[in-house]
Amino acid sequence: MTLLHTLIAFFVALGTLVVVHELGHYLVARWCGVKVLRFSVGMGRVIWSRRFGRDQTEWALSILPLGGYVKMLDAREQDLDGISEADLKREFTRQSVWRRIAIVAAGPIANFLLAILLFAGLYVHGVPEPVPTLRGAAQQTAAFDAGLRAGDRITAINGEPVHVWSEVRWKLMQLVLEKADARVDVERASPNGQGKLLNTVRLRLDGVSSNDLEGDFLAKLGLALARPPAVLGRIMDGPGRAAGLQTGDKIVAIDGVPVPDGLAFVEKVRESAGKNLVLHGLRGATPFDVSVVPESVEDGNSGKRIGRIKVEVPLAPEMASVSDDPLTAVAKGARRTWDTSVMTIKMIGKMIVGQVSIKNITGPITIADYAGQTARVGLVSYLSFLAFISISLGVMNLLPIPVLDGGHLLYYALEILTGRPVSERFGEIAQRAGLGILMALMLVAAFNDIARLMFQG
Repeated sequence: MTLLHTLIAFFVALGTLVVVHELGHYLVARWCGVKVLRFSVGMGRVIWSRRFGRDQTEWALSILPLGGYVKMLDAREQDLDGISEADLKREFTRQSVWRRIAIVAAGPIANFLLAILLFAGLYVHGVPEPVPTLRGAAQQTAAFDAGLRAGDRITAINGEPVHVWSEVRWKLMQLVLEKADARVDVERASPNGQGKLLNTVRLRLDGVSSNDLEGDFLAKLGLALARPPAVLGRIMDGPGRAAGLQTGDKIVAIDGVPVPDGLAFVEKVRESAGKNLVLHGLRGATPFDVSVVPESVEDGNSGKRIGRIKVEVPLAPEMASVSDDPLTAVAKGARRTWDTSVMTIKMIGKMIVGQVSIKNITGPITIADYAGQTARVGLVSYLSFLAFISISLGVMNLLPIPVLDGGHLLYYALEILTGRPVSERFGEIAQRAGLGILMALMLVAAFNDIARLMFQG
């Protein structure tokens, strides 16, 4: 069922993005008076079609589900013999260069508009996210050296307010790409416990490279979310119950070493399979000590042996849900779409000059995997994923590679500069070169997808 859910999530996402992209081309073509012959979801042989409207446009499903196209009346692709004078005026190449630019650019723009609407909807709805309160940073990390400590709550980065953990990650990711350090404003409890103190620290980011951004680069900096104390929940039949542990017990130390939170407790138990642990805790206000030996079980993800005492420990960080009015949400959605587009372009540029590994290029397999994962998490995560993929599709289609929308826009820009269209010979050579580049990118993406699957397996 997991594979089925992944496939459904992938094809729903892909179908939505393709339809929106091609609908952009279609609507602007109709607005510019160009005759549309076919609107296809999918590529290759048509397997289903129906004709509608005054122009009897063919709406089709094609056999290859990766992509789609809008086929217009175009002298470069059809024989125009027998075409009426009225329809000849609606042929694509006879339109002004500005109309052709509008039609070609409409597809990527539609993807950006979809992302803005999705982000805006999420901002209006309100997305529950972790509050940026920090866990204690390990020594010899950038966070520790900057003076960030457990319980600090990040309130702004370089003067821009942040309210949730994803905003912290996003702003630091942008600064890593810009090779700049971060000025972090934090709120921390005063030593006497009365009120809060505001502090500003400089977080050095030079220890993180662009290649680290795909993984958990915040952990490399020493930044992690605060977790609740190690207070035990449900006690199941196993080593914990046999040792006398009870619901509500608070574990404060193991073998004399303080336990700062529930995650530290779980990590210590997991790494201590078959070893005797002395737990120091509080039951109400009464201290107690118990000995427990975690049973050894196989971890279903890594295949390694881990320790388990069969007790529940709440690990969820503090959450907050920030919602905005519609106008503010649209503005934030547009800003997020712009920032994501700019960062995507920077990443592509760094790949070209070798500062970022081409391992970051992903294909349909990885996208399908992420679609399945986000769909299982919930609708909010899935819609966020859809927005980011829509932006990526828009940016990729604007790259100046022949066969892509950006390649055609490059032709039209040259036409404006020179006063005449590019020659057919030049166009043919460029098309072949662009197709070769596109095929190479697809092969790299497929190789990376397969390598990820093998590595994860």
